[in-house]
Amino acid sequence: MSASTPTEERYAVLDRAPRRLSATLLRWEVILVILFMLTIIVNSIVSPYFLDVYNLADATSNFSEKAIIALAMALLILVRDIDLSVAAIIALAAMAIGYAAEAGFGTPVLFAVGIGVGVLCGVFNGFLVAYIRLPSIVVTIGTMSLFRGLTQVVLGDQALTHYPQGFLNLGQNYFIPFVKTGIPWLFIPPVPLSFLIFLVLAAIFGVVLHKTAVGRQLFAIGSNPVAARFSGIPVDRLRFILFAVSGALSGLAGALLAARLGSMRSNIAFGWELDIVTMVILGGVSIAGGIGSILGVFLAVLVLGLVTFGMSLNNIPGQVVSVYTGALLIAVIAIPRIFERLRLGGG
Repeated sequence: MSASTPTEERYAVLDRAPRRLSATLLRWEVILVILFMLTIIVNSIVSPYFLDVYNLADATSNFSEKAIIALAMALLILVRDIDLSVAAIIALAAMAIGYAAEAGFGTPVLFAVGIGVGVLCGVFNGFLVAYIRLPSIVVTIGTMSLFRGLTQVVLGDQALTHYPQGFLNLGQNYFIPFVKTGIPWLFIPPVPLSFLIFLVLAAIFGVVLHKTAVGRQLFAIGSNPVAARFSGIPVDRLRFILFAVSGALSGLAGALLAARLGSMRSNIAFGWELDIVTMVILGGVSIAGGIGSILGVFLAVLVLGLVTFGMSLNNIPGQVVSVYTGALLIAVIAIPRIFERLRLGGG
């Protein structure tokens, strides 16, 4: 007399399709983890100094400012926008910080000045893109020249070098010192402030993008901005906010960079746009929008940063590193499309 429960099981619908092992192993984040491990293994074999904790700490400080901006750039590219003025914003913010330091302001004000200048630049970009409806690539190429040109006109060939010692300490000392626990292979590594800020921001951006309604709205905009607009998503407002966030993080990066270098010239951070975009694209964020993850960007930052650090340890010229970065950017964009065409052709 038992009821026939098999019919209920037959028509049970899963929330999502079961993930096969092969599909998991081919996820871009898994591939980046493998690349990260290979990077560590190869560099440790090539150079005996690679795994030194202080060398690794210095390596993270060399790419952390770029990594901070890459988080905001990832969201912009996710919604089919881009900000090529980020390096010029760094220069403009660092110049404002330099003059504020010469006027006698302390460390908190210097960071506020840098972030404030960045926000103003980002708001200007966002207004032109979101509300005047100009293409982001055209706007930010123009403001890249505008912001960098303003810095060059005001500064000329001079350098700003007078900063308070507390400000310099934040950029040149380890925020978390090296701590031994007394147990072999168990210690707290030295951590620069810039890398610690990047870790905190990466966690925040990851939660916002992947665990909140705002993140789902950003994916919807990137997938189909017209459909997102008709669905009631505030497309223009969100794009405007993303440019403001990009400007704010660029200003923060300018403050951290000025504190680390202890000086500022008009060519500071020149050419960083390519490195930042490469980090984002290598992290699996589609240039067509709608696809990407903060975890992928985080792993790509580590891979690219440690690869370039390993090359510098082996005295490879900076020009070669630039060639590598450009070639990697082209390869990351082209290879998935080549495989897709081959798959469609074979099918």
